Amino acid sequence: MKIWPGRPYPLGATWDGEGVNFALFSENATAVELCLFDGPHDTRETHRIRLEERTDQVWHVYLPEVRPGQHYGYRVHGPYAPQEGHRFNPAKLLIDPYAKSIAGTVEWSDAMFGYRLGDPEADLSRDDRDNAGNIPKCVVIDEAFTWGGDRLLRTPWERTIIYEVHVKGLTVQHPEVPEALRGTYAGLATPPIIDYLTELGVTAVELLPVHHFVRDKHLHDRGLTNYWGYNTIGFFAPDIRYGASPVRGRHVKEFKTMVKTLHSAGIEVILDVVYNHTAEGNHLGPTLSFRGIDNATYYRLVPDQPRYYMDYTGCGNSLNVRHPRTLQLIMDSLRYWVLEMHVDGFRFDLASTLARELHDVDRLSAFFDIIHQDPVLSQVKLIAEPWDLGEGGYQVGNFPVGWAEWNGKYRDTIRRFVRGDGGQVAELAYRLSGSSDLYEGGGRRPHASINFVTAHDGFTLHDLVSYNHKHNEANGEDNRDGTDDNLSWNCGVEGPTADPAINTLRERQKRNFLAILLLSQGVPMICGGDEIGRTQRGNNNAYCQDNELSWFDWKLDRSARELLAFTQGLIAFRKRHPVLRRRRFFQGRRIRGSEVKDLAWFRPDGKEMTDEDWGSGYARSLGLRLAGDAIEETDERGQPIQDETLLILLNMHHEPLSFTLPAHKRGVRWVPVLDTALSGERKPLKKMFKGGESYELEARSVVVLRLRQKT
Repeated sequence: MKIWPGRPYPLGATWDGEGVNFALFSENATAVELCLFDGPHDTRETHRIRLEERTDQVWHVYLPEVRPGQHYGYRVHGPYAPQEGHRFNPAKLLIDPYAKSIAGTVEWSDAMFGYRLGDPEADLSRDDRDNAGNIPKCVVIDEAFTWGGDRLLRTPWERTIIYEVHVKGLTVQHPEVPEALRGTYAGLATPPIIDYLTELGVTAVELLPVHHFVRDKHLHDRGLTNYWGYNTIGFFAPDIRYGASPVRGRHVKEFKTMVKTLHSAGIEVILDVVYNHTAEGNHLGPTLSFRGIDNATYYRLVPDQPRYYMDYTGCGNSLNVRHPRTLQLIMDSLRYWVLEMHVDGFRFDLASTLARELHDVDRLSAFFDIIHQDPVLSQVKLIAEPWDLGEGGYQVGNFPVGWAEWNGKYRDTIRRFVRGDGGQVAELAYRLSGSSDLYEGGGRRPHASINFVTAHDGFTLHDLVSYNHKHNEANGEDNRDGTDDNLSWNCGVEGPTADPAINTLRERQKRNFLAILLLSQGVPMICGGDEIGRTQRGNNNAYCQDNELSWFDWKLDRSARELLAFTQGLIAFRKRHPVLRRRRFFQGRRIRGSEVKDLAWFRPDGKEMTDEDWGSGYARSLGLRLAGDAIEETDERGQPIQDETLLILLNMHHEPLSFTLPAHKRGVRWVPVLDTALSGERKPLKKMFKGGESYELEARSVVVLRLRQKT
């Protein structure tokens, strides 16, 4: 085989139409060998090539006879000295951190560990068994793809409605998706799924992790799997498990086709990404890639005890974002997914970990500085999960301008209010109006708040109103895993019931949650399946359940069809009313000659809320008026945005009440447009109400009225 020196950039395996350049960074290695294989399951390499060229700590070679489809891996030499932070072991074939495609999955055996399994001190001695038959091989790909006119959609934040979903879970049981495509990228791009998403009305899908991940050994040993995928080992490679074609590397094109198809339907693609840790775990974890390539560079090690790992994630390790090459890995990966895969944004799992410069969370860390100055990444949607498990890791409201955040305070406040807790109205007012207390002071906008009531992690919406306690026995951890603090209410019975009164109340509570979510300022995120009443039977930590417990059940009964229609109507209503998706925070005053203040809060007697009212510990009802003529914003052509004035009434008391409708002048008329107390085909009364008249609010209900336009 011909061997040429090659180049140190770009990192990874790059096909240029004539041959392939291989480049691997390792600061502390003493030698690097590139191993070529004929297939993904081969135990012996056909060629082992020692990389003689090293430039700026990058080992590189060019092979003019290699073509796309070639399988490969690396063996890296250096000291095996865990107490000094080094864990080199050339007996272990390693995954290229920059691999664009990875064929197959880890087949667990003792050979996957760099040390002899045994006592707690075992990791100090090296294991020399070859793991080539158990490690997935990297694959050289041809990145060419016919994108045509496809480009990033750049849907304005204020018009964004996010649908969080799992690639497999959405399609694996859908009867109209061809069986061979169910559970795949290609399945997500089929007409039945595209039609469903467009009819629902969402503008973006947020996909649970699709980076190539590892099925944890402890799950494998219990017959479970890492269904969610928060255990990344390849930051450039879409996971092969969601590929439909048996041809190695073809799933990369399937992913691109999925993105292009969603874009054609006007739907953005946001990826949930896990750059805070890798699948190699703590000091007793396997050697798969980073640990064997340069452990001391890629991981945060405990100062003065580099045998051990800093763990801000609960997953055994944390990536060392302070090192420029680790930071480069993350940035190169993000740019790759935007430029080559055309994704529209990212949701960063446990993002506080990325902000840690030393130990404390630093909102001005190098990671954020680099993102902000990057001409590509600064222009896509960036969403932080603004917490990790380390000290000071809860950072809701503290991320910089340009970032949106999962608003955990929104979730908790809405859950408390809807289940009937008292003393929530002051906090609720902030959450409904865009959480200005969290975001306005830093120069951010309402869209910095990603509002959600449920997400993949925790109860589904159906379970939130059906269970008081988690039921995670299927996970094999004696129900110890998952949070105990669910802020849920089962409406009187734990789990399924035949009691029609309880089931009716549960359906109303689901409508209440969805209505509040889609009527709030900020960016709503719907957990996929909530709109059809998906249940996990009380499991609030279904990360390891790749089965019917997590998958969508597309056999919709009457209540599921009614909830779906209700959600579709709510989303359409939100889209019609710009007053529900303002770009700026409310001022609480009259603006540009408006008849009323842009935002006003009311008691059930029709009077505006006072300071004393906000501090009431028993209040469970309030109203808010959104002035459609006081938006003080312009459209793309510079024309003032006008809308109807809306009145939103909320009553989470267990008894009905009469709400006096406000009147800012004589002749005010209010027209009901939504009432969550009405189910199925029942619509709000067409009757108009005069200002000063009472609207009978049912117990635990949300009502929306519009101000009748002048005629």
